[in-house]
Amino acid sequence: MNDVFSLARAARLRLVRLLPAGLPPAGRRLAGLRPASRHLAGLWLASTLLLGGCPGLVTQNPASTLEPVNAVEAEGAERLMLQGYDLVAYFTEGRAVPGVAAHQSVYEKVAFRFASAEHKAMFERAPTKYLPQFGGFCASGMVYAIPSGGDPTVWRLIDGRLYVFGGQGPKEAFELDLPGNLKLAHHYWDTEVAGRNSVLQRIYRLVFRVPHFASSEELARRVAQAKAAGK
Repeated sequence: MNDVFSLARAARLRLVRLLPAGLPPAGRRLAGLRPASRHLAGLWLASTLLLGGCPGLVTQNPASTLEPVNAVEAEGAERLMLQGYDLVAYFTEGRAVPGVAAHQSVYEKVAFRFASAEHKAMFERAPTKYLPQFGGFCASGMVYAIPSGGDPTVWRLIDGRLYVFGGQGPKEAFELDLPGNLKLAHHYWDTEVAGRNSVLQRIYRLVFRVPHFASSEELARRVAQAKAAGK
C-alpha cells in the first residue's frame, strides 16, 4: 500500500511540474489543494498515466501543429485520425464513409484514410480544408475545454467546417444553442486546448471545471425539455 501512495505522490508532483508548460496557469492550483484532495488527484493520475491505462498520452499528441487529435493506433498507422473515416466524404457525399489502408495519407505526423484515390488526392491538395474542428474531438466537450470522445459517425457541417460529436445526445445538446456553443468551443480550443496534451487537459478540466460546466445528465435533461417544448 505504501508503494501505491508513493506512486500517487510521484504522479501528482509530475503533473504539477507539467502544468505550467502544458496547461493554463490556473492548473497550478493543484499544488494548493488540501492534502486529501491532492492524494486523490495523485491516485487518479497514477492510475491513468503510470498503470498503462492511457495510450492517448502519446497517440493523441503528435509533435506537430495538429496536437491534440482524436486518433488511435492501428495497423500501419501510429496515430490514425477518426478511426480511419474518410474526411473528404463528409463534404462530397454528405455521409460518414470508412477509409481503407490502401488510400492512406500522412499529414503532420497523423494518418488519414480515404475510400478512394480521388479523395486521397483531394485531401493532399488542401488538407486544412477537410480537417475536423477541435482535432476531431467532441465539439460538445470542447464547450467545457475537455478534449474527449468524437464518434466519426455523428457529425455536422457548419459554415463549411466539419464538427464531430461523441454521440447523438452531445450533438443535440450542442445544437440547443448553436451560436453560443460554437463561440465557447472555439474560444477554449484557441486559448487553452490547441497545442496541449489531451490527457493532461482532460484531467485538469475534470478537476477544475469551467463555470458553466454541465453534466451529461443535465444536458440530457435540457434536450428532453427542448423536445417536449417542440423546439
